Amino acid sequence: MTPTELRIDTPALHEDVYLNFGAHGPSPQYVVEAADEFVRAHEYETNTRNDPYEVAFDAYDRVRERVASFVGADDDEVALMESTTAGINAVANAIDWEPGDTVVRTDLEHPAGTLPWQRLEQKGIEVRVVETEDGRVDLDAFAEAVADVRLACFSAVTWTHGTQLPVGDLVDIAHEAGAFALVDAVQVPGQLPMDVGEWGADAVAAAGHKWLLGLWGGGFLYVGAHVADSLKPTTVGYRSVETPTADPYEFAAGARRFEVGSANPAPHVALAEAIDAIDEVGVERIAARIRELAGQLTAGVPDDRLLSPVDPESGLVTIDVDDPEATVDRLAAEGIVVRALPTPDAIRTSVHAVNTQAEVEQLLDVLESEWS
Repeated sequence: MTPTELRIDTPALHEDVYLNFGAHGPSPQYVVEAADEFVRAHEYETNTRNDPYEVAFDAYDRVRERVASFVGADDDEVALMESTTAGINAVANAIDWEPGDTVVRTDLEHPAGTLPWQRLEQKGIEVRVVETEDGRVDLDAFAEAVADVRLACFSAVTWTHGTQLPVGDLVDIAHEAGAFALVDAVQVPGQLPMDVGEWGADAVAAAGHKWLLGLWGGGFLYVGAHVADSLKPTTVGYRSVETPTADPYEFAAGARRFEVGSANPAPHVALAEAIDAIDEVGVERIAARIRELAGQLTAGVPDDRLLSPVDPESGLVTIDVDDPEATVDRLAAEGIVVRALPTPDAIRTSVHAVNTQAEVEQLLDVLESEWS
């Protein structure tokens, strides 16, 4: 499959110039159909030969296996979650926090990577924020910040600038300090290669509704086998334990302890279908195409207006404009979909491999009045 064929298969891309994949990636028709077909079969074909729980649990197992192979994990290191936010919260709530514990995050984090720590801060946990510049983390400053902390949380690709943070280096620094390393990777799967084994993080949260072009609700959480037993989820249900009827219960081995009850498998069935489509195109091929198109965009933006790297590190390109909200509305009136960011105060475009050079040129033409 080519990026052009993937675009043809995605109905929402047939009219507007869609450049907001960092927020939401419209799904190909067969991804939606996979979810729909599962729901229909699950609801219409339930009988003595087709137990709905067995069908659902078989689907969970298949999706875990598919996600694991896609991100370089073992099957039992993957939990199916609703979202990245759910994954980060699951980890945050599974640690036995003590007075004096500290969490470190960067100032580049999405609310998914800030709100859970704000809640802990209300309970007396210190939250230390590493200040950054132009979407970059100074490794020495990070090392100083994590010297005495319990957990460090940071993004693999920043939602603010589209920069790739040196995940492996940051994980090593955190581990050298004895800190748990939790990565928000939601901007990675579907646009860049992803191997959690190479990163070495203790946990990685992500979702499929952006660059993977999956459905909302299809998130996942990687939890390394070396740390799973140390995490005690605060929510528990029959999917999270070895034997639901046992008293006392025993958490399931590995990441599955973070799954709880009768969640609808459909978004995760769609996630597996979306991963298949992305794999068929090829992640390396997608990444190269994104770099080409994002490079076309950055080359057309004046240096003093470009807040992302001139040599793009992802499809996320942030541009300084005088009134971001007004610019987003003006672009929408021209049939171009981007978004405004709260920090920095700018607009952000998200260029996927399914976009075209003509669409990037159309965006630049409309933005010309911002700096002329």
